[in-house]
This record gives sequence, structure tokens and C-alpha cells, in this order.
Amino acid sequence: MSIEFLLTTLIIVASPGTGVVYTLAAGLSRGGRASVLAAFACTLGIVPHLVAALTGLAALLHTSALAFEIVKYAGVAYLLYMAWQSLREKGALRIDDNTDARSVRQVLVDGILINLLNPKLSIFFVAFLPQFISAGEEHVLARMLELSGVFMLATFIIFSLYGLFAAAMRDKVVGSPRVMAWMRRTFSAAFVALGARLALQQQQ
Repeated sequence: MSIEFLLTTLIIVASPGTGVVYTLAAGLSRGGRASVLAAFACTLGIVPHLVAALTGLAALLHTSALAFEIVKYAGVAYLLYMAWQSLREKGALRIDDNTDARSVRQVLVDGILINLLNPKLSIFFVAFLPQFISAGEEHVLARMLELSGVFMLATFIIFSLYGLFAAAMRDKVVGSPRVMAWMRRTFSAAFVALGARLALQQQQ
């Protein structure tokens, strides 16, 4: 495992994005357990993109403008939905200590869909991982799976750390209605901004 791959992975994963925003929101509103669940869900959302990259489906997204736009705008719509839910004190920023099956399922579904509905992730795996596989590699598939596993592990660990940090600040935030109102607007604006960024993305 090259140092270049590990450093690049850490930079990519740690950079603020949709998954980071969602995990922070889950930690602030629902606590540490929910933040780890959110991180796990975002990591699971990577799996379909990995499968697409390995099976060639990513090539369809790369070459088909219609397929790319359908997935992209589904992702945009879901991010705008998350923004609206945040403003309504529901979804990611719903204050909830409940840990029943329904609450857990909602955290998992939202986290998975956030990453699943981003067509760039599939293309990212196609463009990113092969750079770290030598031309003479005999077991390309195994190497791809190894690198993908490291990337997903890094995603889970870093997102969990973000979420647990947010959860540690939860009492101060939740105890102040003014701060919570500000946080809802901030996260809602963040989801809108991420949706706009996704909408502007083009095939490469």
C-alpha cells in the first residue's frame, strides 16, 4: 500500500462533502450512536459505486448523458429534500434520543442514499483506483478490492470521528434554541450548496 494512495485517500475523505455534513448533523441532533450509524451508512453507499466500477456500469454513466443526468438530478432532489427536512426540524437535524428500529432505519437510509445518488463516485473509482495499480499487476481485481476496502475503512473512521466530535458538542447545541435554529439554517444551506455543486457537475 503506497503512501501516496493513503495520503490521497485521507485528503479526499476528510474534505467536507455531503457525507461529512450528514454525519455531523446526525451527531449533533441524535448523539454518538447515530453519528457512527450515519458514517456506516455513508460507507455502505459507496459499495454500489464500487460494484459499478468493477462491472463496467460506471462506463455507462461516463458515456451516457441521459443515465448520468438521471442519477445526478435524483441526487440533487434528495439533497434539497434533506435541506427542507432540516429546516422543518426533521430528517438529519431532528432532535431525537430515540434508538428504536424506525429511527435507526431512517439514519441508515438517508446516509446510503446520499452517497448512492452521486454518479461521480462511480466514475471516481474508475479514474482514481487504477492510478495506484502497477501496469504489471497480475491480480488487478484483487488489488482493486484491496484499495477500495482501505478507502471505505478510511471513510468510516474519519466520518465517525467527525460525528463523535459533533456528538460531544451536542449538549451545548441542543440546550440553546437559538443555536439550534442557527444550526438548522446552516446545515440546510450546506445541503442546498452541495446540491447545487452536484447539479453543476459535468461528465468527464
